[in-house]
Amino acid sequence: MKKLWSIALFGLAAGIAHAQTPSGKTLFGNNCAACHQAGGQGIPGAFPALKGDKFVLGDPSKVVETVIGGRGGMPTFNSSLNDTQIAAVVSFIRGEWGNNAAPVTVEQVAAVRKTVAAKEAEGGSKGN
Repeated sequence: MKKLWSIALFGLAAGIAHAQTPSGKTLFGNNCAACHQAGGQGIPGAFPALKGDKFVLGDPSKVVETVIGGRGGMPTFNSSLNDTQIAAVVSFIRGEWGNNAAPVTVEQVAAVRKTVAAKEAEGGSKGN
């Protein structure tokens, strides 16, 4: 019986932890949609489309690096989103609006974040 309770409590705790992490869709809506638009179509001449974009569908580490460090007028999300959140939002944009690219893992994000930090330590780009 103790084992059953332990399993039940672990499952409940895991469910609560999962519920506290917003979905990629929610994160996109809260952080990205104002510029890239809810449908991922962007605003021509101002903010790039994510729907069907070769960059978004290409090397996932480049997309993650852009979210972490910003690009052009895009803000950085290095300190405002954690690895789990970045993995969720990048996976969302790579699989939404007809995009069909592989999701991104938390481990991939952590590796890119480490690379970005090393570049910054060497005096490289710090994003925006």
